[in-house]
Amino acid sequence: MGDHRVLVTGGAGFIGCHLVRALLEDESTDSVIVFDALTYAGNMVNLSMFEDHPKYKFIHGDICDVVQIQDAVSSHQFNRVYHLAAESHVDHSISGPTEFVETNVLGTFNLLETCRKLWTNMDGRFLHVSTDEVYGTLGETGFFDERTPFDPRSPYSASKAGSDLLARSYFHTYQFPVLITHCSNNFGPYQHPEKLVPKTVSRAIDEEAIPVYGDGSNVRDWIYVEDHVSALMMVMKQGRLGETYDVGGGNEEANIGLVNYICDAIDKFLNKRLGNSRKLIELVADRPGHDFRYAINTEKITRELGWQSKIRFEVALNQTIQWYLENQDWVKETQTKGE
Repeated sequence: MGDHRVLVTGGAGFIGCHLVRALLEDESTDSVIVFDALTYAGNMVNLSMFEDHPKYKFIHGDICDVVQIQDAVSSHQFNRVYHLAAESHVDHSISGPTEFVETNVLGTFNLLETCRKLWTNMDGRFLHVSTDEVYGTLGETGFFDERTPFDPRSPYSASKAGSDLLARSYFHTYQFPVLITHCSNNFGPYQHPEKLVPKTVSRAIDEEAIPVYGDGSNVRDWIYVEDHVSALMMVMKQGRLGETYDVGGGNEEANIGLVNYICDAIDKFLNKRLGNSRKLIELVADRPGHDFRYAINTEKITRELGWQSKIRFEVALNQTIQWYLENQDWVKETQTKGE
């Protein structure tokens, strides 16, 4: 029997549901409580396979509601917190930034402050999960690392940078046991259908237009979600308190290159003429403040903790494409929920 009583905020989301599964399989885990507001990215179907697990419980709650947070933390006496709850869609932050500031900054403050007051001996561990987008943009060369200054370019990344700084301040001011991670672009099963990989798969299946921003040359560093989860758990267990660890897959791809690959894979899987799905690609007006390139230097987490990504990019991507092909019912249901 483990002794880690774990809270996962945002556990009904994409990364969260994969983390919950890994935690329930981990011998050090006593219990896993998911706390999720079930906004557009949260989906109870993502957690349905855990409903009968004796270590699992779900709480429908909002981190912006202080009373709900206090009740959850005081009732369950968590000693491990994975804080993933966030508004995370960049386009939505441009059209409606208010909820991003409220959830990502104020919500993080509520959770930090509640845990600080209840962890009188500071004997827990609090992992604040963030994004490489806080660093801004790179040119054609170079990498982000933990020393890179913040330079956010969207309301989403600015709100995450604000929450990162708040979390860091709690370590320096109160000796609160916080850790921070910044990760590159994730992909894998259960990702919201509005994201690039699942959207491309679904639109290619339905033979609908596949939009790509600008000329498609923007570059992202892609990591399979299970590799990200393994990094989070390693940081929680072994990371030095007060430290930040950057996590990336080392798989840089231009958006147009990734979309082309997915299109060709769909043609192959569905026995279509090669090149058929590429004809659906439409270059559209670039979004405001669109960062050109992200790339992560993972030397610190590798050197200190021994972490490295294990799943080869093409293998993971093909598995992911196959999953979306086989789970279009989930895609359609999730799309309907967000309307």
